[in-house]
Order: sequence, then structure tokens, then C-alpha cells
Amino acid sequence: NRIVLRPRAGKLGLGTAYVHGIQNATGNFVLIMDADMSHHPKAIPEFIRKQKERDYDIVTGTRYVNGGGVYGWDLRRKLTSRGANFIADLLLSPGVSDLTGSFRLYKKDVLHQIINATVSKGYVFQMEMMVRAKQFNFSVAEVPITFVDRVYGESKLGANEIVGYLKGLWTLFTSI
Repeated sequence: NRIVLRPRAGKLGLGTAYVHGIQNATGNFVLIMDADMSHHPKAIPEFIRKQKERDYDIVTGTRYVNGGGVYGWDLRRKLTSRGANFIADLLLSPGVSDLTGSFRLYKKDVLHQIINATVSKGYVFQMEMMVRAKQFNFSVAEVPITFVDRVYGESKLGANEIVGYLKGLWTLFTSI
């Protein structure tokens, strides 16, 4: 009775999925995680514990601090992820170590405010969420997670997505 699953008609984009989640959330918090089991539910109690520690507005999972990591990625994917986070950190100084991750716990009202301000699409969407959180002075904590390569489905990361990411990153850098 505490977990609400609300399927949608089809693939309508990540931003609209977040809005759908907010509209259907019955509590004060929204937890975002990949449904392909890349994010293990066993980390959820740690997210909740961390949030309660200082009443954080957002708790984000990170692969890039002590205790975090990735499992099942080849060198190319590891370098792509590290490179994307390095460039984003250099340009945007978001104050978090894993900008491209999506395993996060938000206060519902905070998520709503950030969503309303976010304009990016695609992979940059996750980054802009953290940049907006900093812009609005929301408190953010990190929890180390181990990201496991997807059990079901395939990665959509290709050359077009990388170019889109770089364009979106540049747009964020020049507009914030």
C-alpha cells in the first residue's frame, strides 16, 4: 500500500514520466529508479535514512564515491559516463558527484518545482534537475550505490545521444 505503480500508454519521454509520477504520488516523497533492475531496491532504506538525517530535499544515488560503483560495464561505457560527469561538473559545478544518475529520492513539492523549471530533454534532463536544485538552494545528499548493467532491455546510448548530450550541456552552461 506504499508503492504505487501507474503504467503509461507508451514511451512518452522521461520528463513526462516524472510528471506522471508526481500526479499519482500519494505521499510526500517520490523515489525515482530504473525499472530494468539497474537500481537495486535494497538501497531504498539508506535513501530514507539519509533523507531523515538532515531533512534533505533530495537524496541522490552515486556511483562515484567510496562504496559506490558499476558492475557489468565495459571500458567504453565507464569512460563515457565518467567523461560526461567530468565535463558537466567542470561547466556547471552542480555540487554532486554523479550528475547522470537517476536513482533519487525527492520531496514531492521540491520535485514539482524542479520539473516546472526544467527545459532539457533526453540525457541532459537528469543533469538539469541537479543544476536547478542547486539554483533553488535545495539541500542534496548522496548515497553510494552500485549500478548494475541492465538485466532487461538495451542501452539507447549511441552517437546521436552523445551529440544531443553535448548540445544540451552547452545550452545549460550558456543559460544558467
